[in-house]
Amino acid sequence: MTQRPAAIMGGRAEVVQVAAETCDTPARAPGEFTVAVSDGAPLFYRFWPSRAPSCKSLILVHRGHEHSGRFQEFVDALNLGDINVIAWDARGHGRSPGRRGRAASFGAVVKDLDCFTRAVSERHGLPLEQAVVLGHSVGGVTVAAWVHDYAPPVRAMILVTPAFRVRLYVPLAIPGLRLLSCVRRESSIKSYVKAKMLTHDPTAAADYERDPLISRDIAVNVLLGLHDTSTRLLADAAAIRTPCLVLTAGSDWVVSSRAPQRFFGRLGSSAKRMERYEGMFHSILHERGRERPIADIREFVLDSFERSGAAGQLPDVDRSPPPWWKRPYWWSARLFLRSIGRLSRGISIGWERGFDSGQSLDHVYRNRADGITPLGRLIDRVYLDAPGWRGIRSRKANLERLMARAIALVHESDQCAHVLDVAAGPGRYVMDTILQQRGAPVTATLRDRDLAGLEAGRALADQLNLSDRVTFEPGDAFDADRIAATSPRPTIGIVSGLFELFPDNECIRQCLDGLSRAIAPGGYLIYTNQPWHPQLELIARVLTNREGKPWVMRCRSQAEMDRLAAEAGFYKIAMEIDEAGIFTVSLARRQAAANAPVNEPSHQAVAAPVR
Repeated sequence: MTQRPAAIMGGRAEVVQVAAETCDTPARAPGEFTVAVSDGAPLFYRFWPSRAPSCKSLILVHRGHEHSGRFQEFVDALNLGDINVIAWDARGHGRSPGRRGRAASFGAVVKDLDCFTRAVSERHGLPLEQAVVLGHSVGGVTVAAWVHDYAPPVRAMILVTPAFRVRLYVPLAIPGLRLLSCVRRESSIKSYVKAKMLTHDPTAAADYERDPLISRDIAVNVLLGLHDTSTRLLADAAAIRTPCLVLTAGSDWVVSSRAPQRFFGRLGSSAKRMERYEGMFHSILHERGRERPIADIREFVLDSFERSGAAGQLPDVDRSPPPWWKRPYWWSARLFLRSIGRLSRGISIGWERGFDSGQSLDHVYRNRADGITPLGRLIDRVYLDAPGWRGIRSRKANLERLMARAIALVHESDQCAHVLDVAAGPGRYVMDTILQQRGAPVTATLRDRDLAGLEAGRALADQLNLSDRVTFEPGDAFDADRIAATSPRPTIGIVSGLFELFPDNECIRQCLDGLSRAIAPGGYLIYTNQPWHPQLELIARVLTNREGKPWVMRCRSQAEMDRLAAEAGFYKIAMEIDEAGIFTVSLARRQAAANAPVNEPSHQAVAAPVR
C-alpha cells in the first residue's frame, strides 16, 4: 500500500490510504476507514480521493442489502477524477457492525448519516457546502429525509430508484407488520428480492448472489419507519429546496415508480430533473445500459458545482374559510372538545389557559391521564397520545440531551453555566436537566410573559429544591434590548416552542438578535423548530391559543430556521429530531468574532484507517 495527500484545506493535509497503482488495479482505488458516530459505533467507509487536491466531494449511500464495495465500478465509470468520493456501509450492512439489516429505527439510520457525513467532512477537510449526495433505493429515502430534516448545506442530491413505496405484494402487509412489531419488537423478515429482479445483466446478478457481505435480512421496525418517513416526505416535499435529480426504472419490481413521481412533482427545488429508463430493473447502476443513467448522474454532478441554490420559506397555514364539505367535521370536533372533551384534564386546561400554554405543556410532559370519571381519563389518554403531543415529549427529551451537552461544553471551557430561557413557561425541562447534573454548578433565568406559567414554575422549583438556582422573571421574548441586557450574562440561551406560533420572520430575528447580544462569544444557543405537523389544519380550525384566538402555526423548513440562526451569528453544531419528524432541537454556537464562523465539529467522532 502507498499513501498520498488528499485535499488540503485550511492549511492542513489529510493523508488517506490508497492502493498502489498498477495495471491490474482500477483507475481509482479507495482507502478503507472507520468513523465513530454519535453512539460510538464504528461505521466502515471507502474513500476515493481526487487525483489533485480538491474540496469537492460526492457522498454515496447504498440501497438495502448492499454495501460500499458495490460502488467501485460505478465510481470508475463516472470518471470524476477531480472529485473525492465517499461511500459508507450503513449500520448492520457490509463491514459496519450491528445485526444484519437492523437499526434502532429508520430515524436512527438518518441520524447516523448526519453524524457520518459531518465527521467525515471534518476528517478529510471536505466542506458539506461542496458536496453532492447520492442515495440508491432505501438509501434514496435516507438521503431525502436527511436533507429535509437536518438541512445539511449540500449542493445537490441524487435519488436513484428511491424506495418511497416498496412493493410488498402481500395484502395488508403494512398493518400486518405493525401487528408483528407489537408482538415481537425486534422481529426481522427476509427480503423477497432476488438478483434476477434487480438486473438483466447476468454477470452483475451473479456478483450480487455470491457477495458474502450482502444479507437479505431487514428489521420490521426499519421497514415500517421507511414507510412512515416516506409518507411524510411525499406530503412535505415542497420544503426541500435542494437541487435534485430523480432516476426511476421503467420495469421496477421492487419499488413503485409512482411515488417518486409524486415526490418530484411536489419538490420545492427550482433546479430539479427526473429521468425514467424504460425496460430497466431496480438496480439501474448495475443494469444493462447503465452507461445512460451514469452519464446523466455525471452531468448533474458537474452542473451542481456550477450553480448555487437557496432555500425559501414555506407558506403560512391557509387562513381562508374551510371548504363547505369540511366544515361539519370541524364543527363537530369543536363541539365534542368543548363539551364531553372537558372531562379530560388536558383538554380542560387547553380551553382555560390555551392549548399552547405552559400549563398545557406541563400536563403533556407529565403524561399521566387525568379527568373527571373513567371516561374523562380515557379521553385524556387519547388526547395525550396525539402525534403532536408525542412529538412534544420527544422534544423535551432532546432539549434535555442537548442542554446537558451544552453545559458540559461550557464547563470544559472553565466558564459558569448560566441558562437564559426567553419563553420558558414553567420551565420543567430546564429544571429536570439541572437535576441531572448531579450538583454541577448550573443556574438559570426563566422568562415568559405568561404570569400563571411563571407561578407554576416557582412552585415546581420549590418542590424540586431549586429555588436558589432558578429565578423567574416576566419578559417578552421579542424584546431584543431587554434580552441583551440580561444579567448575569448567559452562556447558554434557549428558545423553545415559540417560533412556530409566529408567521413573520422579523419577530424571530428580534429574538435571535437579543440572544446574540446577550450570550457571550463562544456561548451556545438551543432552538427548536417545527418543520412539519400532521394535524396542522385540525389545530388551526379547532383549538385556541393562550390569547383565546385560533391556534395557527407556521411550519418552517429546517434550512430556513438554520439560516435565521446563522444571520444572528449562531452556527449549528448538532441537532435532534423525533421519529415522526415534527420537532427539531438544534444546538448552535455563537461565533467568537464578527464574520468568523466557529470551526467546531458537529459530532465528536474519531476516524481511522482500517488495518
